[in-house]
Amino acid sequence: MSVSLIDSNQLRITKIPEIRKESPIVKTFIFHDKLCSEAKPGQFVMIWIPGVDEVPMSLSAIGPDGRCSITVAKVGEATETLHKRKTGDILGIRGPYGNGFVPVSGNTMVVGGGTGLAPLVPLTEELAELHARVVVVVGAKTKDEILFLDRITTALSRIDGRVVAVTEDGSHGVEGLATDVAEQLLKKERFDMLYTCGPEEMMYKLFLLAERYEAPIQASLERLMRCAIGICGSCVIGKFRVCRDGPVFSLKQLREVREEFGRFGRESTGKRVRIPS
Repeated sequence: MSVSLIDSNQLRITKIPEIRKESPIVKTFIFHDKLCSEAKPGQFVMIWIPGVDEVPMSLSAIGPDGRCSITVAKVGEATETLHKRKTGDILGIRGPYGNGFVPVSGNTMVVGGGTGLAPLVPLTEELAELHARVVVVVGAKTKDEILFLDRITTALSRIDGRVVAVTEDGSHGVEGLATDVAEQLLKKERFDMLYTCGPEEMMYKLFLLAERYEAPIQASLERLMRCAIGICGSCVIGKFRVCRDGPVFSLKQLREVREEFGRFGRESTGKRVRIPS
């Protein structure tokens, strides 16, 4: 059942029954929300933190019973305040918004880094239900920063799938970058779809690999979002508004914004700024 924009845009208040510490700077906040339980992997919600801000977050779990979650890295004032929340505290939620991933049942590769893995985990679980052939490349700087490895392994255990962990310092799995492993895999076999979310530099490299090896790709982009319904224009990239036209973009769409993708973002004023490498 699809969620209407009018319903999803209503602010709902929900309690946090459980909080999980995923890494030294990452926590998962579990909550119950009927509308979020009808979301597609890759869609996002706006999380209202009373007295601080409202910020966009991908759903890291989508349960049919209404049990959902967001997974948050402590990187700024809003997320630092969120990390101080305790079990029983409240969250404000709007959404879900945007276009999610389109699952396919062929040979697929999922590539994620950091909290970019959040929307890719429910996607991987959905691909497993479709009995797709899935390889998941999990990227992190160190062993302590690897996320969702057990959950991904559990999902892939039911199908023809495998997970490859990659750390930049070599403290776990393969030493190097997630895109290095992705390229090795693309050299060996043909994929019906690549899925990615994470640092934009990583996704841009994967986009170039998709072009080189003639593989379709779906990438979830992150931009400054305020209204989440395509009105304010704060999340513009090229001719698209990430909140409305994305956050998941196809290969064709990425080609249309390749002058900005991986290179430029926007400040709160709307000024275009170079993405730090």
